[in-house]
Amino acid sequence: MQHDKVLILDFGSQYTQLIARRVRELNIYSEIHPFNKIPINLESYKAIILSGSPYSVRGEEALHPDLSQIRGKKPLLGVCYGAQYLAHFSGGKVAPSSTREYGRANLSFIKSEEKFFENVSSGSQVWMSHSDTIKELPTGSVLIASTHDVENAAYRIEGEQTYAIQFHPEVYHSTDGKKILENFLVKIAGLNQDWTPDSFVEETVEAIQEKVGDGKVVLGLSGGVDSTVAAVLLNKAIGKNLYCIFVNNGLLRKNEFQNVLDQYKGMGLNVKGVDASQRFLDALAGIEDPEKKRKAIGNAFIEVFDDEAHKLEDVKWLAQGTIYPDVIESVSVNGGPSATIKSHHNVGGLPDFMKLKIVEPLRAIFKDEVRRVGATLGIDPELLGRHPFPGPGLGIRILGDITAEKVRILQEVDAIFINGLKEWNLYDNVWQAGAMLLPVNSVGVMGDERTYEKCVALRAVESTDGMTADWVNLPYEFLQKTSNDIINKVKGVNRVVYDISSKPPATIEWE
Repeated sequence: MQHDKVLILDFGSQYTQLIARRVRELNIYSEIHPFNKIPINLESYKAIILSGSPYSVRGEEALHPDLSQIRGKKPLLGVCYGAQYLAHFSGGKVAPSSTREYGRANLSFIKSEEKFFENVSSGSQVWMSHSDTIKELPTGSVLIASTHDVENAAYRIEGEQTYAIQFHPEVYHSTDGKKILENFLVKIAGLNQDWTPDSFVEETVEAIQEKVGDGKVVLGLSGGVDSTVAAVLLNKAIGKNLYCIFVNNGLLRKNEFQNVLDQYKGMGLNVKGVDASQRFLDALAGIEDPEKKRKAIGNAFIEVFDDEAHKLEDVKWLAQGTIYPDVIESVSVNGGPSATIKSHHNVGGLPDFMKLKIVEPLRAIFKDEVRRVGATLGIDPELLGRHPFPGPGLGIRILGDITAEKVRILQEVDAIFINGLKEWNLYDNVWQAGAMLLPVNSVGVMGDERTYEKCVALRAVESTDGMTADWVNLPYEFLQKTSNDIINKVKGVNRVVYDISSKPPATIEWE
């Protein structure tokens, strides 16, 4: 089944992925492409959205997309930078703003009988995030909304299905943002709302069967949501031809290797557990740089995997639990759009010696969609509600070099923290939580003795996709008990701190 698609051109905004997710929440499929890599064939895209950007349209480094096959030919929505771009290069005027245009604002004027603002009332809250402002509208345009401080908050161009807004409808703070996107995509552009978890499962199973045929597929399981959902999808498609391998890299949580193996046994998956702890610790010996650690872990994983894959006969395919944010975050484009923040261990292909073809059933969907697909597949809600855990595991939560003793310390700390969240019924209020072992020793007193031991940082954030995140205001009583338990029960730790940084500017993990 062919779905109507929305093309989102990325100009480097931190919110670009949120646009894609909001569109998909409307059951409409969306794709993100860099502004300077517009797909050659635009026939399947029924609408285009231009994202925001940290750049200014007035600057020498202004990002210039080629819109010749889009403007006036397809429904087009410019958001923030997109709106300013359409104005600045089409007869309008963009200038530095004399008032601060960042944060909450309210629509003070909405032009009547505009489909774009149907069922959106005056006073609706929107979110601004720009230092430039549109002083004069482009040629042939009509003003359709204002705020108290921003006169040209929204406009459309006569004779085209081209709309532009200086606020961000995709963020949570724009209360009617989803309705505005729906008005544009459904009522103006006429897209069908048929992209659902059920349709995704049905179509993906068919696609896997067509792609793989009778071929054998090997999949590395991590115990996390992504690889589990990928495994169940593949199992539904090819059954006994799926061979799952769960590698213990020595950087898993306490008792996780056995717990996860037990969990998979009840799911009908063909899984082999491989304990390669020492191999990974040897590969990491003396390495302190975070990127080098990630690469060492990735390389060791490939080597272990290759050893195990060779023990299977006639395996042609390697399956991976890659999801859409992995793909986007690993694409860095000269000229601005979303720069690579860190390398992802499961993106970028494999060395030649593996000679396996890749199948990635979740490559097109976001984390929250993965969970919805998992629910459709009947996977245990407790497993689907599991916090994300980084592929390199505790290796990037131990700052500095990694030793078996440091892993032991962090496993104990992490177990107290995570189990405590569950006991206090806080676990499901948190998107991701973990402990970091810092390369810092501090003075403490235990009994009458002076100690000089490790400091650990606890981290708990709320988010929907990990692209933006805020720290969770955990109860002081919980933090107090957790800190006491860690210091009293984990030999080698005498200080506990709580990380209250948001993303951005901080990342969720420390490395």
